[in-house]
Amino acid sequence: MSGAAVKISGMEFFCYHRDRRDSASLRRELLQEHWSYMDRYATEMIARGPTFADDGATPTGSVHIVDLPDAAAARAFAFDEPNYQAGVYRDVLLRRWRNTLGRTMWDFPGGRTGGNRYLVLGLGGGQAAELAVPPGRDELIAYGPLLSDDGATWLGTVALVRASDPGEARAVLTPHRYADIEVHRWAFGGRPS
Repeated sequence: MSGAAVKISGMEFFCYHRDRRDSASLRRELLQEHWSYMDRYATEMIARGPTFADDGATPTGSVHIVDLPDAAAARAFAFDEPNYQAGVYRDVLLRRWRNTLGRTMWDFPGGRTGGNRYLVLGLGGGQAAELAVPPGRDELIAYGPLLSDDGATWLGTVALVRASDPGEARAVLTPHRYADIEVHRWAFGGRPS
């Protein structure tokens, strides 16, 4: 999928499936099934890809940012996913999201390869923060606020970013504005070209 356009159909959602410990072999078994499932959402996909442990090889989860008609469609997307159904994942974070960059990961000028990529997940700790795109936009692959189901309340911020290391990636968000900030190694997902 190259140069995919965001299909406006309703609401954008951030979905992060976190792997259950020792589920990597089951994940590998289901890879083709997972890709086939995600192929059904190709026009709705804004970003996707696995997260990894510090070793850069052990999968720890899957990120999917999708544009879907409503919350019910988002729940179906998250919970009908083959890895979820088979028990690969221990939990799912599913929240409304807003695409402040207005593009997909395939439109990222830095391309699919080169440099380190990270998921930066800032969980809200009070008043809304960093709703606008921060400086350094050139290294942002995806960026936007996490929102309540009705879209009215800020719950945090998600960024997919190219950075030299986890510390530089974390610096995309202002620490004191969040209850917690997680940084995970991340890679562009989808079938190999």
